[in-house]
Amino acid sequence: MLTSHQAPFSRRAGWVAALAAAILAIPLLDTPASAATPGDPATASSFNLKSGPSLSSQVADLKAALPTQGVQDLLDQGNRFAKTGTSCAADPFGTGDNGAVLAPDRKFCWDGGDADTEEWIPQGITGVSDAQADELWGTRKPLVTAWYDKASTSLCSADSGTCSDKGVRLSFLDPQTPVPGSPDQRRYRHVLLVEPYYNSNGNASYKAVDLHAGGIAWYKNYLYVADTMNGLRVFDMRSILDLNPDQNAAVDDTTLDGLKSNVRDENKIGRQSNVYYSHTYRYVMPQVASYKFVAAQGNSSAGTCVATGAPKASYISIDRSNAAAPALIMGEYCDSDDTHPEKGRVGALPIDDTTGLLRATGGVVTATSAYYLPRDLTQGAARYNGMYYFNRSWLDHSGSLRRATVTGGRLVDYGSNITNAVGPEDLYIEHGQSLPGGGTQYLWSLTEHRADGTAGCTDAGSPCGRVIYAHRLSDILTRP
Repeated sequence: MLTSHQAPFSRRAGWVAALAAAILAIPLLDTPASAATPGDPATASSFNLKSGPSLSSQVADLKAALPTQGVQDLLDQGNRFAKTGTSCAADPFGTGDNGAVLAPDRKFCWDGGDADTEEWIPQGITGVSDAQADELWGTRKPLVTAWYDKASTSLCSADSGTCSDKGVRLSFLDPQTPVPGSPDQRRYRHVLLVEPYYNSNGNASYKAVDLHAGGIAWYKNYLYVADTMNGLRVFDMRSILDLNPDQNAAVDDTTLDGLKSNVRDENKIGRQSNVYYSHTYRYVMPQVASYKFVAAQGNSSAGTCVATGAPKASYISIDRSNAAAPALIMGEYCDSDDTHPEKGRVGALPIDDTTGLLRATGGVVTATSAYYLPRDLTQGAARYNGMYYFNRSWLDHSGSLRRATVTGGRLVDYGSNITNAVGPEDLYIEHGQSLPGGGTQYLWSLTEHRADGTAGCTDAGSPCGRVIYAHRLSDILTRP
């Protein structure tokens, strides 16, 4: 990829390049004459959504068959241990490509198996500060992250129940609660996301969720998961199903409907021969609803983007800065080039604080704003008090944290680039509104690349490694 500091080798080369550019600028029949201007307002209605088919019957039947478990119980029974402080050896920040990296204020490292796995890739992040104004779930303050299974084969068909791609899993972690006797450790637990359906025998079953899970957002009881080409999938924290309540994986449990559940078979999922399977995960969380884009989708699965039609739902977050008008922020990842110059778009959708679902009128969730992004390669976006925060990444180089505000009706850069971790992803704001006078506000994210010796990950200045991390918003806002 050419960069801005690469100069032509001679005046003649520069003239040839200019001529070539002029020729390329002539519009072709199948090529837009000009790209959208970065920062300009975009058509907000392109982000409009409508509800997908109801899954309430399938979920109700599954809850009648399998016991449910609460989030606090998941945290108490966490079977993996994250590390923090000096116990966390992974450091995807280093000194940064330019020697001016913004180090995090908080950092957590995964259990060794999750830090090094090639199968699961971390992507999305949210937390209870999105879900609750008081920032508590009972007595706990959990973070939730999403991982997608990087399997090379496609998902199984509905009734076969056997496949190697496990779809998407969540990790529930409370950064505030140390393990007794181990102050640098935190418990966490995985939950497998599943899609419910009725099998060919008319029985409620479920299959893996085929998503990238590039963004997640939690509001009240509902967890929203970005569904790139379609819109959003919705899950319910009250519908986490437990396949091993006696905590003895060696013996199949008897389910509420008198059948069995098995958490030993890694290859099976759903109800098969009167046994419920889960790719060995104790907990599964069925989808309860969905939202689909109203506009036609003009994008493809490629990294490039188009300027009009439905956007890609690459990442999402919650803006709670206006208590009277909470919003879900959604944006696109676009790897632009000369032929596909679009940087992507970011939009806002209203949330009904009474229900926790998106606010619809006449069956349509109407977006309240949309802008063309100032820059491409955006992996995550968050908004708070009118300030937008964008995570950008490029291969194994240091990531960039950018800021922007709506000024003069356009979304424009605010301040300069802030160098951050290698491989930064989704964003989540811990707003601190629950404490008198306001608590410390954090911008949370996570990194995706495992620490190893493969392509580019040996750079001492910009190493790879999987962590959850947080910057103080005040540290970000005071940067030039």
